[in-house]
Amino acid sequence: MGARIVIISASVGAGHDGVAGELRRRLRKHGFRVEQLDFLDLLPGVLGRALRTGYALELAIAPRTWELLYTALDRHRKLAAVAAKLANLAKRRMLAAIGPDCVAVVSTYPLASQVLGGLRLGGELPVPVASFLCDMSVHQLWVSAGVDAHLTMHKIAADQAQALRAPGIVVTAPAVSPGFGPVRCADESIQARQRFGLPRHVKLALVLAGSWGVGAVEQAALDLAASGLVVPVVVCGRNTRLRRRLSQRRIGIALGWVDDMPALLRAADIVVHNAGGLSCMEALAADIPVLTYRCIPGHGQTNVAALDHSGLAAHANDVVELHQLVGAAMRDEYAALQRSAASALWSAPDPADVIVELAGNPSRPTRGLRDGLEPRR
Repeated sequence: MGARIVIISASVGAGHDGVAGELRRRLRKHGFRVEQLDFLDLLPGVLGRALRTGYALELAIAPRTWELLYTALDRHRKLAAVAAKLANLAKRRMLAAIGPDCVAVVSTYPLASQVLGGLRLGGELPVPVASFLCDMSVHQLWVSAGVDAHLTMHKIAADQAQALRAPGIVVTAPAVSPGFGPVRCADESIQARQRFGLPRHVKLALVLAGSWGVGAVEQAALDLAASGLVVPVVVCGRNTRLRRRLSQRRIGIALGWVDDMPALLRAADIVVHNAGGLSCMEALAADIPVLTYRCIPGHGQTNVAALDHSGLAAHANDVVELHQLVGAAMRDEYAALQRSAASALWSAPDPADVIVELAGNPSRPTRGLRDGLEPRR
């Protein structure tokens, strides 16, 4: 049996867990035993479940309050420090779960990174810690002085992490499953449409809003349909109410939870995203034009700003601009720019390789890694 690595994620949506699952798969290929933990399960009592429920309700019912909280935590160090101290309620269970036989710990959730960084600084955790920053923008809570390596997916995120004085910054490729890739022939797209019951001879805009289906998704679908250029296909995830409303109002095509996203992406002509999360990176891996529109507050807005600045995804500020960008995408007018920007993502190092290097050099984890902000070739 190989050495053991622990990955700590969090079941808030599916993005953090998706990244953790792909890192787990890659590290197992390197011969490691990998255990994935949910940070929310490490909190005492019902606190983890309450945190998940409260966050979901806030995004769905009072998104403005999430934006205010997100901004306040990012701008005020003392407030962020309070959040980190509350996260320390998971410390005892976290240490017990990591155990004495672990050679490295990986975090894909900012509160977990805060706890792990504190344990490293306090000398309670003797093994190196890597934090994979799942967002294109870097919130203050993503950065911990005690974490040995901060893995970012782009130089824009690396620059933001550097401004927050994050140690051990390494630009790596996104942790996207190899199942996501460009359509190889027309038959693949046809078969994918048949599988999901989608029309064959129209342009389809895949609307993605995370596993919870939060945000102004219904209005985004209406705005896309009004363009007359595409039929919106809305992935509602676990939001059954959203799917029911869309179906009742006959707004595009509403899908529920989708287990095979690589296949669904092969059916689409364009992706419209509202948060810039993992599924945005998956669409880029599939070489599909990506637009962002009616973004959710907080991390959604900061992520799409970074995506727009990088050239990875064009952002529509209003319905007029949305229709213009959809038309440009249908004419293949900005595909070359997006492909050029995306090529830099995939030419960066594999994050699993960086974690393996970290695990193999526990005595010099931070400075032993490349602190430069440029991807290694």
